[in-house]
Amino acid sequence: MTQEDKQLLFKDLCARLPYNMWVQYEEKEWLVVGYGHGRVLLLPSIFSSVAGPCPLIEDIKPYFRPMSSMTEEERREYDKLIAKCIYDPEAYFFENYNRLYDWLNSHHFDYRGLIEKGLALEALEGMYLAR
Repeated sequence: MTQEDKQLLFKDLCARLPYNMWVQYEEKEWLVVGYGHGRVLLLPSIFSSVAGPCPLIEDIKPYFRPMSSMTEEERREYDKLIAKCIYDPEAYFFENYNRLYDWLNSHHFDYRGLIEKGLALEALEGMYLAR
């Protein structure tokens, strides 16, 4: 993994911390609860209070949903957020974009193309809904 890829992955993970993001490490699923100094703090589940491993960022693969996996309802909501960014001159520009990216992060969408770059894995159907 290049330094540029590490920085991209770290930047992406930081924005998703509040949204219970899952990663694969050593062929198991782990919940991300924090990061720093190039390492990721993991828990085995949302019910665990015992810290798991703390691997290097390049040793994990986050699970994301491809943009193509949006449901029809999600597509309508996404389109409304995009339209607000483009067509709402009354609103504060960056506030609308913040809402859009918060929504994408909270729904675990891969809007940066990390799956295609091999930096992330495609989430299984319903992976985040069932947790």
